[in-house]
Amino acid sequence: MNMTRMLSALFLLIVQGSLAQRVRVEPEVVSYPGQTVTLRCQFPNPGGTQLTQVSWILEPSTGERTNIAVFHPSFGVNYPSQSPVSGRVTFIQDPPTLENPSIEIKDVKMTDEGRYICEYATYPSGNEQGVSSLFMLAKPRNTASTVTVTAGNTPVVVARCESLNGRPAATISWSTTLNGNATAPPETNNSDNTVTVQSEYMLAPQPTDNGKDITCVVSHRTMAQPERFPMKLVVEYPPRVQIVGYDNNWYKGRTSAFLTCQADGNPLPTTVTWRSLSGLMPETVQVQNNRLAVQNVDDSINTTFICEVSNRLGSSKDQVTVFVRDSPQPVKGAATGSIIGGILGVIILLAIIATVVVMVRKRQRKNIDAPPTHKPPPIMKSFTSADRPTIGEPLSNFQNTHREQPHTNLSAYYDEGDRNETSQHSASYSWEQKDALFPDHDDRERDARMEEEHYYSVNRESSFVSSGVMV
Repeated sequence: MNMTRMLSALFLLIVQGSLAQRVRVEPEVVSYPGQTVTLRCQFPNPGGTQLTQVSWILEPSTGERTNIAVFHPSFGVNYPSQSPVSGRVTFIQDPPTLENPSIEIKDVKMTDEGRYICEYATYPSGNEQGVSSLFMLAKPRNTASTVTVTAGNTPVVVARCESLNGRPAATISWSTTLNGNATAPPETNNSDNTVTVQSEYMLAPQPTDNGKDITCVVSHRTMAQPERFPMKLVVEYPPRVQIVGYDNNWYKGRTSAFLTCQADGNPLPTTVTWRSLSGLMPETVQVQNNRLAVQNVDDSINTTFICEVSNRLGSSKDQVTVFVRDSPQPVKGAATGSIIGGILGVIILLAIIATVVVMVRKRQRKNIDAPPTHKPPPIMKSFTSADRPTIGEPLSNFQNTHREQPHTNLSAYYDEGDRNETSQHSASYSWEQKDALFPDHDDRERDARMEEEHYYSVNRESSFVSSGVMV
């Protein structure tokens, strides 16, 4: 039994759903105030269903359902006068038909938003309907502004942002680096069905917050992109004062010494007053607005100078005590830093030069210790005419009378093959080659040279001087 009842209920739901879908309408329609909106309705393929009448019913967001247009094939068209759209609603076709009873509403208002029901009276199935929801859009008017506040420790509203008369409600956000909070008061529903949205930014303002950036960002369905309102906070505060210019090196005879009274405030300071704690201002002092100039430093400057600044919210002051020295202090800072930097630079340069010199010498020493890559020329002994043996004098007499020469080892430069090659080369000279080398000398000179050449052609492994002769 339970299963039978469940199947029956499901069948009825399916039948009702299929019947409800027989009336074709647009589920959602969007419009703006002042436009003409069309609400379409059709009952295609009624088949065995007999259509007797069609009615349009308005179901507003708040209020009761109201008939706004009725059509009967026999009795014609009727537009009830008590409807909210009376005088602005008509059937599209004149005369209308049951197959296409679409309507249009001119000069739509925000209050026209709601559910519009196209309902057919049929036989034998009864009433069938389709529902179109009309959504009205209204682009809001957005504004933003800052609130002038006084610095303090209590959170107050420093900026406001509003989105007026929009539909649907707009969304407001804040973009800032400030450490505050945004509040969102309840939305206001206006009489014309629009919505007004407000947002406030609260902060415990400090002097340092004056002039900082804050931006209100408004987003709405009718806008292609969010609307931004960049602003700068306005925080008022009494003056803040600081005296600068005293370097603790005021000495007797110094000229052109200055003190400057630096002050800021909102609103801007209006008065700046200098005075001396000792009473009268020294004669060598000149006051130029926020600047105190000392033409010549002397003992009368040994005092405390006070600067007081005022604006609409109050006044603030600062003071500095001057100590006059007999002689100036050594200048420190930039000059000392330059000297130290110069010394370090010279040390680094010397280190680089020393490194280069060591590397060059090391390379030269390495080249000297390595065997030569070329053959040095043969060592030739030069003789004067006095040292040469005369023609006909025995060579042994020359050897005995000549002073012993140091031995020279050529093995460091020549191998055995080089020595043989050199010996052969030295002995291979012919007399014709000697004549070609010395064409301008007579035969006697040639004989002497040839005998000298024979002397130098001795084996390189032996000494240039023959062994000693025992006497």
